Amino acid sequence: MLQKCEGIIIRTSDYGETNKIVTLYTREWGKIGVMARGAKKPSSRLAAITQIFTYGQFLVQKTSGLGGLQQGETISTFRSIREDIFLTAYASYVIELTDKCTEEKRSNPFLFEILYQTLHYLNEGYDPDILLYIYELKMLPLLGLYPRFDECTICKSTEGEFAFSIKEGGLLCHRCYGKEPYHLKVSQATIRLLRLFYYFDLNRLGTITVKEATKKEIKMVIDMYYEEYSGLYLKSKRFLDQLDNFRLT
Repeated sequence: MLQKCEGIIIRTSDYGETNKIVTLYTREWGKIGVMARGAKKPSSRLAAITQIFTYGQFLVQKTSGLGGLQQGETISTFRSIREDIFLTAYASYVIELTDKCTEEKRSNPFLFEILYQTLHYLNEGYDPDILLYIYELKMLPLLGLYPRFDECTICKSTEGEFAFSIKEGGLLCHRCYGKEPYHLKVSQATIRLLRLFYYFDLNRLGTITVKEATKKEIKMVIDMYYEEYSGLYLKSKRFLDQLDNFRLT
């Protein structure tokens, strides 16, 4: 059965001398794998449409196993991302994280919208660090992780000064600091932004300016939380961290 879908290419791999297996994240069906026969041939009508990051409309032959990509029409190639090594690194992490956090054929239009908006904003020149922090936090529930940003994880208080506890998996108010001595003492601006980004509707994103020191704290909290609980070790994340170190030197 031939069916149309709206999707973003998040992974490709060569299959034989001329074919590609393409992983799409679609609005309609979630993540699916399709065979693109002949796509490695420069003359193939599928060559351009099967590039990584491509956002388009796809015509797919659906089967119980690996479907077949029949044709496609590009909506956006996210050109600015492709032409900038730093943006490519950010986008590569976004799509690899999406791939690792999702299962095949499980529809999630909400996630599709977040993925599209993140790549769109990256392409349009919004702050890539902020976009990444928001995206990483949005992915946590897909891994079964629900950090507490609305109250103290121990006493449930919503008032006062807060730190973040990796051990407790959320905020710790100043009254409970002594109960978990290894908490991360970060600025209250960092706490507010972590809370904002976790609950934030990405469609409402405007211009957000964040100090570099605050960015470092946000990154530290998210990285440590992922390292402790996610079980993910992504090549794109390591490369992105290396690029960040290079930029700072």
